[in-house]
Amino acid sequence: MSRRRWAVPLAGVIFGGMVCTAPVRVAAQGDPDRLRSAKALFFDRNYAEARQAWQAILQSSRGAEAAAAAYWVARCSENNGEHDRAFREYAEFLARRPADGALVEEARTSRVGLAARLYKAGRKQHLPVLVDAVADPSRTIRYYAALQLSTLGPEVGKPAIPVLLSIVENEKDPDLVERAKLALLRLDPRALTRTVPPEPGSRPPAPRGREARWFRLRIFEAGSSKAKVSVNLPIALADMLFQSLPEDAKADLRRDGYDAEKLWARLRALGPTEILTVEGQDGGKIQIWME
Repeated sequence: MSRRRWAVPLAGVIFGGMVCTAPVRVAAQGDPDRLRSAKALFFDRNYAEARQAWQAILQSSRGAEAAAAAYWVARCSENNGEHDRAFREYAEFLARRPADGALVEEARTSRVGLAARLYKAGRKQHLPVLVDAVADPSRTIRYYAALQLSTLGPEVGKPAIPVLLSIVENEKDPDLVERAKLALLRLDPRALTRTVPPEPGSRPPAPRGREARWFRLRIFEAGSSKAKVSVNLPIALADMLFQSLPEDAKADLRRDGYDAEKLWARLRALGPTEILTVEGQDGGKIQIWME
């Protein structure tokens, strides 16, 4: 999963979509023209040239200006797709113990995202960065790490479950809550249905202890109590459809952190239950459940 970022605190890292960060202030007291030029190159997406410019500032500066330059060197490497180098450079920035808390949180968050990318590329040694981050004192970093960890598979992602449940139970942002629910479905759907109470106005879960026979989906337009789209699919047919997914489609899903076969097996094991309720900002609603 790629990421969007919140402004700190918790206005900053939102998940999914393209990297989209608010401009971060540069705490520097050096040549203003040189700083403006370096920033202009970055925001014009000339990342290689911008990195050279910030590297020059770093080498000729000290204190807060040098720390800010070190941060921007890493940002340039990250945006230029040089993930290994950016991961190291963010660590070098943090080793300076910079005073700017916003830059520190941005750098730590970036390292979490890079660790997930590198893990997926086979660099398994970066997993501890993600596991440690789900216990981070910063709520922003904890949440982001849990969502990233959930994309690495059920076994690896287990440490994220308590944080994801906390999001579902305590947060008010519907987008964040639904992302946490989807992450829990990837890791352990039983944790979601066992712990999370039904949302007000949602369809209550059916009694446990019997097999689900139907997969149902309803899509409601804003202000309407009648579903615009209604899907009622026998579980046996849904099972057949899941099993017949093309291999390239399954591979695409796995690259995004979803194993279609395992996910379907876990959903079936749940029995009758509400899976997901999503309400849009326009008042529309989507409900998915098994009965």
